[in-house]
Amino acid sequence: MKLYDAINEMRRISREGGSFSFSFMSYNSSKNTTEGVVLVPNARLLKRENEKYNRNAEMMERYLNLDTMETRRFWHPLLMTFNNEKIEV
Repeated sequence: MKLYDAINEMRRISREGGSFSFSFMSYNSSKNTTEGVVLVPNARLLKRENEKYNRNAEMMERYLNLDTMETRRFWHPLLMTFNNEKIEV
């Protein structure tokens, strides 16, 4: 599945109140570090941040982990799977 097709599908599912699974490679740009692959089995995207507050907002998505109720972010290019389907960048 193509990267932006997956993100658009994530947005559609989230708008409709559903959930999905996905995985991505973690990356902390302020520390230039990674903690490896992150698997999120049950998530929903949140409203995108405003570029006024996050200069990288166009390249990131905020999501809610529905198992832990934590709000987190991931970088688009680091998305690896969506509902167990491999992502093509």
